[in-house]
Amino acid sequence: MMTREELQNAIKPIADGLFGKQNTRGYERPKFTVRPLEDMLRDLGDIPVEDWYAYAFSREPLNGKFDDGQRREWMKKSLECGKEYANRLVKEYGTDDPIKLAASLGMDISYPEVPDKTDRVLFAEYRVPNKICIYMDAVNKANKLLLSPGVCEILTKELHISGLLLAHELFHFVEERYRKEIFTQTEKVRLWSLGFLHNDSNVIALSEIAAMGFAKELMKLSYSPYLMDVFLVYGYSPQEASGLYEEMMELSGRMKLPI
Repeated sequence: MMTREELQNAIKPIADGLFGKQNTRGYERPKFTVRPLEDMLRDLGDIPVEDWYAYAFSREPLNGKFDDGQRREWMKKSLECGKEYANRLVKEYGTDDPIKLAASLGMDISYPEVPDKTDRVLFAEYRVPNKICIYMDAVNKANKLLLSPGVCEILTKELHISGLLLAHELFHFVEERYRKEIFTQTEKVRLWSLGFLHNDSNVIALSEIAAMGFAKELMKLSYSPYLMDVFLVYGYSPQEASGLYEEMMELSGRMKLPI
């Protein structure tokens, strides 16, 4: 059995974060036993949203500077931030449809099959100032998986995958729009201080957590969108998705399914 460190190192190339940072090429694939997708989603769907804090911060470059109490507090505040701005936009524009919201915000949305000039597997990405790309290769693979009655029952037939990806990326635009006041941008961690000189930094994980909270609220999901990491990766590699599941279960302090 792998140790936690060995497990994280093995799946790191595919698990830099949700919606656009995975990579399934150019490295030796880890050896994980493939698990049934439905079983993994059922387990992950039972994890309360705030209990994803260890996984959410596991990709944070500054993670070693924080303790669990701080991670839990930031998880809660970031989720609340995402929810608050989702409701704020719904009230302002009169819709919770991410496509209509994006149009009202003047976003330039495109749906290419795959990204240009990269060998990375991307699901979606936001480009400053107002461009969002949803990559349909990933969406189409996931939609095929959603045809399974068992998977559909867990994720619900109302799940709109490209809409969820759009909602997540839309938060990053909202974050830019309100950067002088929004929690994910005003909250800083002090890296060093020397006399009156100091260096403060943003915590990247806060933005991603809030984007999950924003997408969850708009899409009315009963489970954490972090679960989609396994779902979307499964379309490319069931083995790597199974490895990611093992990491998520361990970081949330839960028992993994017997193989």
